[in-house]
Amino acid sequence: MAKDRPVYMGPRLRRLRREMGLTQADMAADLEISASYVALLERNQRPLTADMLLRLARTYKLDMAEVAGDGGAEQTARLHAVLKDPMFADIDLPALATGDVAVNYPGITEALLRLYTSYREEHLALADRGAGLEPQADVVDPVAESRRFLAARRNSFPSLDELAEKLAIEAEAEGGLADWLRVRHNLRVRRLPSDVMAGSMRRLDRHRDAVLLDDALDGASAQFQLALQVAYLEMRKGFDAVLKDGQFSGESARRLARRALASYGAAAILMPYTAFAKAVEARRYDVEAIARQFGTSFEQTAHRLTTLQKPGQERVPFFFLRVDPAGNVSKRLDGAGFPFARHGGSCPLWSVHRVFATPRTVVTQWLELPDGQRFFSIARTVTAGGGGWNAPKVERAIALCCAAEHAHRLVYTQDMPPSDPTPIGVTCRLCHRPACMARSAPPIGRDVLPDDFRRTHAPFGFADG
Repeated sequence: MAKDRPVYMGPRLRRLRREMGLTQADMAADLEISASYVALLERNQRPLTADMLLRLARTYKLDMAEVAGDGGAEQTARLHAVLKDPMFADIDLPALATGDVAVNYPGITEALLRLYTSYREEHLALADRGAGLEPQADVVDPVAESRRFLAARRNSFPSLDELAEKLAIEAEAEGGLADWLRVRHNLRVRRLPSDVMAGSMRRLDRHRDAVLLDDALDGASAQFQLALQVAYLEMRKGFDAVLKDGQFSGESARRLARRALASYGAAAILMPYTAFAKAVEARRYDVEAIARQFGTSFEQTAHRLTTLQKPGQERVPFFFLRVDPAGNVSKRLDGAGFPFARHGGSCPLWSVHRVFATPRTVVTQWLELPDGQRFFSIARTVTAGGGGWNAPKVERAIALCCAAEHAHRLVYTQDMPPSDPTPIGVTCRLCHRPACMARSAPPIGRDVLPDDFRRTHAPFGFADG
């Protein structure tokens, strides 16, 4: 006959004792056992026998189920749920170990759960503050700092363009970036499966003298990653010189700005300024055609179009925006000082939010801001990732926008005269159009009118003054 498995309920016993306000000596006296035995039970160094369970229930008039509890099932479930948070994704947390912690160390479990609850509350509060227009004095936003650094310089860095042009000439003479890396740095370029790359698109392996690339990358992405590695190897001093006059409150903001400069350098290597500036005029800013000429992606090409403000060789100044289907802005690049460079992009009337319904199709639109300024916009979806069956991918929309005075230079306006522009706002909080049915919030400084006697079609009615 199989023996019953010993029951260890030390943490549960300790909690019951504390809830009743008893010391170990008090409980020992009540149960007619030694205080040292109570200590051994609480440390799970002795099993809790059926006789002891009955004695606990009778002595303290407790229900047997209350004494036995749920075996820590609730705490275990809560801890399992918390540990599914993405910030723990790279930590090996076996379910069995999680259960052991919850059952055997309920105090530590409760502390972790409280900390996580506080973290989530502060996280949501920070997100709410970040959704506002005014920065909080006590919140440092490295992404915003990096964007301000780029915007203040109109996303144009001629010194990096000059370095990149020299590197592009050298690479072309060697037969391409891969051959240039082999000759200049003794680095081979190797394409490896995604599972071998372990989440990396590119990795510099000094031990094997190789630049490793994920073989799921398409041609344009692979070339960009090679150019990015070249930029990091050859343009470090150039990045440092540009960053020297930047003001950053922390290292994260500086690193983000440096990463943006590296991407700028990589794009400048693949699309050298002089050749690119000539091509955009010859092809009348046809992004898809230019991308094919330089072997780059639509997004890379659109991104590069925002940088063409080198003194003496200026081209059409563009504003660039990238959003996901939820409307989150993941990139802003301003080559023209547009009014919506900092906060704009959330207006649902802008076609950049509707192109997900027509993937890979360029959608054009004339826009008008509340102050009468007019702009021309092109928008299209782009896809990142993928490359294989069930490989994760992300679809986003990008928009390029220029002032109406420059729009005639774009191929997209040849059959689209600037009539009947779509009225959009920088963002609802700054847009004072009273009749907009797409409005999500009233504008700052306007009182919302009561609707006791009158309800407008617009979501909010607000006072004129």
